[in-house]
Amino acid sequence: MNSRPRHMARVLLCIGMALCSWRAAAQQRDLSWSWWPTGIRADVQGTDSLFYSGSLSAVASSGTYAPFLLTSNTYGIVPHTPYSGGLMLGISKPATSAERWYDYDFHVAALARVHSAADTRATAMPLSLTYPYGGVALPVAYAHARLYIFDCTVGIAPMMPLMADTLLSMGGLLLSPNAPNMPRVSVGIDRYTAFPGCYGYFEFKGGLTHAWLTDDILVQKAMLHHKYLGLRLGGRLPVNIAYEFHHAAQWGGMHPTYGNLGNDFRAFVNTFFARAGGNMPNDQLNAQGNHVTAQQFTLTAKGTGWQVDAYWQNMSEDNLIFIGFGQNIADGLWGINLRLSNQPWVQSVVYELLNTTDQSGPWHDRDGLCYAGNDSYYRNAVYSSGWNSYMHTLGNPYLLSPLYNTDGTLYSLNTRVRVHHVGVRGDIYGYRYRLRASYARNYGNNNSQVPYSTQNTALCLDVQRTVQQAWGLTLGLSLAADFGTQFGNSFGAQLTVSKQGLITKW
Repeated sequence: MNSRPRHMARVLLCIGMALCSWRAAAQQRDLSWSWWPTGIRADVQGTDSLFYSGSLSAVASSGTYAPFLLTSNTYGIVPHTPYSGGLMLGISKPATSAERWYDYDFHVAALARVHSAADTRATAMPLSLTYPYGGVALPVAYAHARLYIFDCTVGIAPMMPLMADTLLSMGGLLLSPNAPNMPRVSVGIDRYTAFPGCYGYFEFKGGLTHAWLTDDILVQKAMLHHKYLGLRLGGRLPVNIAYEFHHAAQWGGMHPTYGNLGNDFRAFVNTFFARAGGNMPNDQLNAQGNHVTAQQFTLTAKGTGWQVDAYWQNMSEDNLIFIGFGQNIADGLWGINLRLSNQPWVQSVVYELLNTTDQSGPWHDRDGLCYAGNDSYYRNAVYSSGWNSYMHTLGNPYLLSPLYNTDGTLYSLNTRVRVHHVGVRGDIYGYRYRLRASYARNYGNNNSQVPYSTQNTALCLDVQRTVQQAWGLTLGLSLAADFGTQFGNSFGAQLTVSKQGLITKW
């Protein structure tokens, strides 16, 4: 008998014995050996609860603007003006149990605020009445339902985040908590779910969103398309690897110069597949709508009481190329997040590096040759206000929102940046804190003549404590500062008094 088949038989026998031993050990540790471990059990019911919430806040600062970290990534709720105050009242029903075969939640909040004089286009929100010195709005008003593994969300709700820790991160390149929530309808599988037959070691998630860009600053009644797919390998193993692909596009609406940009089903199909169409020469040559994609790799290591996520995020406004192979490989967001669950003082630590200075090179075309560079992120020839909503950047806020432009330009003027960002949060004897710091170098964009670069160091410390002796109120204090030539030196503080309570259970 040939020795090679005999050797292969021994190898297969050893692998089989090892798998059987590992399965037996897993069963002894009470790990379910299910071909489709969804975590959903028919016998779980749970108790539903309805809560009320209210908060009163005030901001005061010394500069032209409130400090950057005090206002960015707040869904537009905290205005950029140096002085502001707000009252928010809400009612919510949180999700009950991830193990229940169905679940639902909803949240509605009303906001009334006053602030220093500002462009009303930068302080408005969907369903709002805005005045130069204040206004009222519904920043959140949505309902979400889950049937088994499938989710549906309707209303004014936050978009699906890309970051591991949204409280500490500087924000994703495609979507972040920076701009006001927009009305949307979303369907899909929101959380990582085991693929049938893979025993939990291969998981997936994905979804489709149709949203309305209601700011009407330039293009009237434009819409936003977003779809994503995430895959994760590893399951219960101590090391997991995940890949996510996100595609978003502004499409449709009425342009003041070009007219109808395509608002029918054919235009939606063109947008969905990022293919050419419509009436505009630009859309017929490239793709109908303003398309942006983001990809992210995440490597996770976990043990008892700790987890580390290392992630790399890349963005493209040209043809889709797999992450790591595009012309703009030098651009991206790199981060590492350490989370600890066995001690409260330091619960999460984040470090992130953002670079968008390459943009596929300085030239789109030159001397008759097409280099496909000069990407000028967050900008588009047809949707001239760019990747923004209510003058807030939809993506990373360090690619500066046009609300900071002093010349009236409606798109982001500062998109070539290099940023170092760190964040820490935890709980020290009931004092919940969050500390963030960043250093940003800014180089404008490839389409503007910037005589010199600017820089800014931003700091922010948030502290909260719930005082049961004072009717269960939660008192909060935020201290923030900017140092540098981008915004000038600025110091600011925010005081917050909030309360949440139970209305009823059923």
